[in-house]
Amino acid sequence: MSTVEVHKQITADEIAHTFEDEVPKGADLRGYAPEDWLALVIFWIMALSVFLQFFTRYVLNDSYAWTEEIATYCLIGVVFIGSAMCVRLSRHIQVDLVFRYLPHVPARLLSTVIDLIRIAFFGYAIKLVWQFIQIIGDERMTTIKFQKGFVYYAVLLGFVLMFARSIQIAVENWRRGYSILERPGAFDGTEG
Repeated sequence: MSTVEVHKQITADEIAHTFEDEVPKGADLRGYAPEDWLALVIFWIMALSVFLQFFTRYVLNDSYAWTEEIATYCLIGVVFIGSAMCVRLSRHIQVDLVFRYLPHVPARLLSTVIDLIRIAFFGYAIKLVWQFIQIIGDERMTTIKFQKGFVYYAVLLGFVLMFARSIQIAVENWRRGYSILERPGAFDGTEG
């Protein structure tokens, strides 16, 4: 058995024409939802704030104190609003090992109970965050004199979006007859 590789000689023109064969497709932005774009905007505000902090501290040797606080609060917004994206795409951590060994009816029942618990959890979290905003929302930030309520409203928005997306996912699971827990391969393309 020979291990010698055989390569066909091709010209530079042939190489150049390989790039012309396939027309690049345009960007498909249909898979993104409003929370994705909002999280992206907040992320870039955070990134610019961190860059400004780095630049003023290490280049100008006189850092702006407010950039660190803004970056921290932006990170909170990215986490909670980005979590709505994870709920919509069913990307949060989940254990589906038990579902491999359960018959269809108990697996379907357990998956429905999990959907209901998730909806109840996010609903309760909305209530708690709202109560928290009522208590502490008028406090001022440390370096800039905005109300901290702005940050907590971003958290509230994240939980409202997660609540709405969890209802949407539950309804889709009920209509479809299975969830990602029961048949993960149907969602990641590995199911034949």
